Order: sequence, then C-alpha cells, then structure tokens
Amino acid sequence: MHEHSSSRGRRVRGAGTIALSLGLCLCAGQLIASSPASAATATPITAAAASAKVRPVVKTTYSTRKVKAGASIKVTAKYINPANGKVVTSGLVRLQAFRKGKWVNQTSKKLGSSGTAALSFKPGASGYLRAVYAGSSKFTSLAGGKTYVSVVPNGNKIINEAKKHVGSLYKFGAAGPTRFDCSGYTMYVYKKTIGKSLPHKANSQQKYGKSVSKGNKQIGDLIIFRNGSYGYHAGIYAGSGYMYDSPHTGARVSKRKMIGSNYVVRRLT
Repeated sequence: MHEHSSSRGRRVRGAGTIALSLGLCLCAGQLIASSPASAATATPITAAAASAKVRPVVKTTYSTRKVKAGASIKVTAKYINPANGKVVTSGLVRLQAFRKGKWVNQTSKKLGSSGTAALSFKPGASGYLRAVYAGSSKFTSLAGGKTYVSVVPNGNKIINEAKKHVGSLYKFGAAGPTRFDCSGYTMYVYKKTIGKSLPHKANSQQKYGKSVSKGNKQIGDLIIFRNGSYGYHAGIYAGSGYMYDSPHTGARVSKRKMIGSNYVVRRLT
C-alpha cells in the first residue's frame, strides 16, 4: 500500500511539475504577447500622426508695388490646405514691414470663409512687406515671401518748381517771382506748389511741418541749416546730398552740395 501510494504520489508530483512548466510557458507567452514595451512603442506613433499640423500654401497679391507717399497699398493673402485643396478659414494674418533690420507688425486681420485676408497699409518709406499666417490648431504658421514696395515722395512737384528758378539772382528780402533771398525762395516754392504758407525767415520756418530724421529725408523736404539751434539758411532737398537754394548776395539760385551737418529736416507735404 505504501509503495502504491508512493508511486501515485510520484505520478501526481510529476503531473504537477509538467502542469507548472506548461503554466510558466503559458505565462511567459502571455507576457511576451502583451509586452508593455511593444504597447508603449505603438501609442506615440498614433498620437503623433493624429496631432500633425498641415503647412498651408499661400498666394499673395499687391494692389501696386509703387505708391505715392501718404497713399495706401492693399495686400491680399489667400491660404489653401494642400491636402484637399480647400481654403483655410481660421487663424490670424499679420502684415509686416522690414524696418531697421527687423520685421515689424503693421496691421492684422482674421481669415474668413473665403480663406483670404485683405490688409490695407500706408507705408511711410520704401521697403519690403510680407504677410505672415500665425497658425491654428490644424495648420502651422507661415511667413510669405517678401515684396519690395517703393514709396514715391510728393516732392517731385516741389522740385520741378524749384528747378524753374535756377539762375534767379539773390536779393535780400525778396520772395519772387524773379529774385529771392534764401527763405523767400523756399516760401515762394512751397506756396506755389502745395499752398503752404511759411514766414519769411529761416529760423521761423524750422518750426513748420513735420520733423524728419536726416536719414529719412526725401526730395522736396525743407532743409534749415543752423548755428546751434538758430536757423540761418533755408533750402529744398534735391536728393543724393544736394539741395536747391538761393545762397547769398551776388549768387544765383542753383542746385548744389549741402553745406555742413548741423541742419534739421521738415516735411511740409
């Protein structure tokens, strides 16, 4: 009986060992099949694909590339989803101007159902413009190509009148139409062309119009030369460092190189 029981016990133990081995194999198989490392690898790929943004395509048009000073230019930017050809209807578009080595925001507008933003801007100086899409939850931001826009100063009319009097003799206290002193000459030209009334004195004329930095002066601007802060001579800027003026007794109205560096610029247009 003991031997039989012992034999059964051995058989039971053997079966248990086999079952245990199978169980371990099964568990190991389950562990391999549901490996956390495999699951972790699959999840980020799906999430990244779901969150990927589309880079839109932009078409930008300009109403003109040459505008008169003080006039507006219209820039229209239209954005397309390249994946399906449909317009992009959400997000902000900014119009930027390149000034002093950096892009500066000028105006902005939200995209509408047409996928376009029409931006109006009065450029104060010639330079590059561009439209920039700020992006949205579905689309990446996008800076459009830059376009150079020229600003034509209103000074052409002023300069044309100034040229007419080249050769006129200087006469102290004279204000045209055939003889001039310096401030009488500028007073006559600005009154004739743009209807601006100036006093007959260079020091007083420097208080009229808008102050403009030397680096931003344009043809037709009034130039007042100073001794300290006192204005003693007036001329009209002709571009490239030249001016028209009626210099002194015995001289005539002419176009000549600007004198000195102590001067102020006034824009009367």
